[in-house]
Amino acid sequence: MINHLEKLLSLQDIDKLWELHCELMSQYGFDRLIYAFTPFRTGAGLGRLEDTLILSNHDEPYLNEFLRGGLFMHAPMVRWTAENVGACSWSWVEERVRAGLLTPPELHVLDVNHRHGVHAGYSISFIDGSSRARAGIGLCAEPGLRQSDVDEIWERHGRELMVVNAITHLRISTMPFVTAHRALTRRQREVLEWVADGKTTADIAMLMGLTIATVEKHLRLAREALDVETTAQAVLKASLQRQIFFNRSYIDGASRSSAGNGDNFSFK
Repeated sequence: MINHLEKLLSLQDIDKLWELHCELMSQYGFDRLIYAFTPFRTGAGLGRLEDTLILSNHDEPYLNEFLRGGLFMHAPMVRWTAENVGACSWSWVEERVRAGLLTPPELHVLDVNHRHGVHAGYSISFIDGSSRARAGIGLCAEPGLRQSDVDEIWERHGRELMVVNAITHLRISTMPFVTAHRALTRRQREVLEWVADGKTTADIAMLMGLTIATVEKHLRLAREALDVETTAQAVLKASLQRQIFFNRSYIDGASRSSAGNGDNFSFK
């Protein structure tokens, strides 16, 4: 485990980190994972899906139906993850089914899950110091394992599973990431950093050796790339995504990852 954690801490690429985590979880019997992290949670909900980092090794048909189809909004374990912190056996859902507590949309999600072989597992919701952030991971058991088998696995290995998943989340949450929108260019990052430092457009033009019109163009393109309306929002969002004031090699790695990996959902 120490060797695994050392490698985890040394990686600077989210795709490689995720691949490492999937390999480890498969050794415990969890062959399909879905992780979601948003630093843009609102009081009314989890924020926009487009602003959420989603990593998964589920097959594309399931992700298309569960995520792009919007079923996740009615998934009982997603709701549990949004409202709680800690770990929860999927037996919680079974108990609610027996008690007749699930709504028709929630029951439909279960039907879709079963059709795709998603039967048993565990979910973890991570604590975060920011009130705007929320993250969780669903660990789906490999075919042939029943929920009682998963609960036995958790009884034996729950502590180490909690630790390694929490450290993986903390590692991911401190790395730059790009969601559905474009990554910022070097110039766009630079002008936003100067804005964050309190510089005016004229100041930035002088510091960067550019015209005021060019600085304004970079700011406009940065707002478009981040899908926000104001420069203040752009500074906040770029900061929360770790796209500004961050190690250049990490940012470049995040930009390469955002180009798409067959094992990761396209919102990544």
